[in-house]
Amino acid sequence: MASNHDILTLQNSASRGVPLLRLELINTLPPFLLKKVIAELIATFLLVFVTCGSAALHHSDPQLVSQLGASVAGGLIVTVMIYSVGHISGAHMNPAVTLAFALSRHFPWIQVPFYMSAQLAGAMIAAFTLRELLQPIQIIGTTTPSGTVAQALTMEIVVTFSMMFVTSAVATDTKAVGELAGLAVGSAVCITSIFAGPVSGGSMNPARSIAPAIASSKYDAIWVYILGPVVGTLLGAWSYNFIRLTDGMSHTESSWKLRRLQSQDATDMNNYALENL
Repeated sequence: MASNHDILTLQNSASRGVPLLRLELINTLPPFLLKKVIAELIATFLLVFVTCGSAALHHSDPQLVSQLGASVAGGLIVTVMIYSVGHISGAHMNPAVTLAFALSRHFPWIQVPFYMSAQLAGAMIAAFTLRELLQPIQIIGTTTPSGTVAQALTMEIVVTFSMMFVTSAVATDTKAVGELAGLAVGSAVCITSIFAGPVSGGSMNPARSIAPAIASSKYDAIWVYILGPVVGTLLGAWSYNFIRLTDGMSHTESSWKLRRLQSQDATDMNNYALENL
């Protein structure tokens, strides 16, 4: 049987262990995590507010917002948010994107729960805000299959693959033109939404589908918009990682960037020769 001294020793060790564990966890987290999480919450809120709001208005009255207008609005808000908070949080705005980045070792796992929580919270706030603002509209931009479930699932995988492939290129590859990240990703979202909208709704984002489904109490084939984007982002990230040029590969291969530099050099040489005539 343990003595009173042993019991007190165990209790003191346990009491000291809790603060030590908490301190170790705090030291593991990045110093600006709170700012990153708030940036993700705001960016996802605005993303869902614009995309679900425009979709709700379109389904209520196509003369208010066209299908093309809703798709363009989605692409533009993605572009704006990437340029606004991309330098703070990376502007994921999508749990599937965060998961894909983590699995492809471009994002620390310890931050994943915080990012996903912020994204879902921002999406929920946006969906319930729209429900109050757009009354009497009852369906707040939900995504449901227009045809079969298999068609919608396949479409979500393909369009999310396209979006994540472009995102991986401009966000994780130093050889890509990083300054054009917002324009590239926003254009990819816009193009794929135009094509996927009539088939699956073009969600590409579990948070963008889950939040309006809860706000509208409409859960038709909701699993499609969770599984499809997750599979699509994973395939997109892994595909780009497979074709990525490593530092050991030759840099003499033709590229538009190299051709542009060569053309500029030739122009400068011609100008120099004309000036010395």
